[in-house]
Amino acid sequence: MALHHFHLKADWPGGRNEVGYIEADQLKTKISIPKEMDGPHIGTNPDEMLLGAAATCYIISLAAMIERARLPLAHMEMDSEGIVDVTNGIFTYKKIIHKPKVFLTKDAEQKHLKRLEQLVEQAESSCMISKAIAGNVELELQAETGIQ
Repeated sequence: MALHHFHLKADWPGGRNEVGYIEADQLKTKISIPKEMDGPHIGTNPDEMLLGAAATCYIISLAAMIERARLPLAHMEMDSEGIVDVTNGIFTYKKIIHKPKVFLTKDAEQKHLKRLEQLVEQAESSCMISKAIAGNVELELQAETGIQ
């Protein structure tokens, strides 16, 4: 078994509407509460970071699966949306929706497209971030696949 350790240092100057700073290897940014939650909206925030973690994990997992399957990939991109509910002052991350658009080259066959569609579905369950938030945050997939 291999354990990988990731470290993050956070500096926070004080109250709720201050601006802090985080640093972790390649991630270096200011942090604050977003404007939607009456914050200063400087740098990133936990909501964006969770969405970013889920989205990057999904698309990297999918890319690796496509590569292992040797599918003729032409283009892949994705939009993701995070939905946070605020009820009685309690913030709950309700849902993440991934909207990947994945297209194979024009010489791809129908069997390739069928396999791609399977992988698009499977990538969510193989992603470690999806596994980590399962049961707490609903995950939805709105995929578009095809041959260009």
